Amino acid sequence: MINVTKTYLPNKEKYQKYVDEIFESGLITNSGPKVKELEKRLAKYLGAKNIILVSNGTAALEIAYRTLSLKGFAITTPFSFVATTSSLVTNGISPIFADIDENTLNLNPINIEKLITPHTSAIVPVHVFGNACEVEEIEKIAKKHDLKVIYDAAHAFDVKYKGQSLLNYGDISTLSFHATKLFHTIEGGALIINDDSLVEKARYLINFGIENAESIPHLGTNAKMNEFEAAMGLCVLDDIKIIKEKRKELYEVYKDELKDIVKFQKQNKDSTENYSYFPVVFESEEQLLRVQKVLNENQINPRRYFYPSLDTLGYIEPKQECAVSRDISKKILCLPIYPELRKNEQNMILDILKREIDNGN
Repeated sequence: MINVTKTYLPNKEKYQKYVDEIFESGLITNSGPKVKELEKRLAKYLGAKNIILVSNGTAALEIAYRTLSLKGFAITTPFSFVATTSSLVTNGISPIFADIDENTLNLNPINIEKLITPHTSAIVPVHVFGNACEVEEIEKIAKKHDLKVIYDAAHAFDVKYKGQSLLNYGDISTLSFHATKLFHTIEGGALIINDDSLVEKARYLINFGIENAESIPHLGTNAKMNEFEAAMGLCVLDDIKIIKEKRKELYEVYKDELKDIVKFQKQNKDSTENYSYFPVVFESEEQLLRVQKVLNENQINPRRYFYPSLDTLGYIEPKQECAVSRDISKKILCLPIYPELRKNEQNMILDILKREIDNGN
């Protein structure tokens, strides 16, 4: 079975060494030494300050909204994983969808300003598949209207924009460290907070809002990362260079072999790539479904990612329609890409794609 991704597992003995240390210390949660070590190492590796590790990427988004005391409306993208939207709704914030750019697949800044009202408190863009948003244009709009910016950077681990970490843009950026990601901690996530004065508040919020044994100044939750997850992160971080190199090799083969038969996401010219995903856009949904069917018959499971467009969700009010996002979501497919994918497996995927697309023309 070839799935769209496969969890990277590091050297078992190295992980076991960390586990032995955890057992010896008896500390398994509540900001233990492994969590602190991983926060420090990630800050150095990513070139980003004020990294707070949490239990998952969705929790990271929710803590970001609470840290910034958001309310009312937030302008966001309909082309993302559902957590971008559901995390707003569960925190009492109404998502207002701005349509995407059909080439970059990111929220189109041109569509933002016309949606701003006195009830708008934030913009929540997504660096889709790790492709950097137009961060400078979004920053101008946010400053003009005194809005907060929270970037869902779940896919943007280790992406640079104009020579610095993409995570340094916006008020807060959030990461997902789910097992399917380029870098993972089994489950997990992180906040990167650019305002030093908010860091202490965020740390209270991930621990039930507790300041100390006698003071609970904030309405918090339990969003802490545990020591076993942090240990996995330390192991994976040791191997991140080779993980990226292997993904890059696969990515470049796909791009070279498919450049004349499918459409690719247009990359931000000022940002680097991390090779987390390989999305392709077909001419039509019918073409996609035909190709997907044959791939599935050969035990190959790409993913319709992101589908459906989030503006079609039944629980969203007010109702909105984003034509570009709806169109792209019906035609996009992410192909398998992970370090253990073998050359013959990738060749089989390519052969099926080429044959089926050619047969349909």
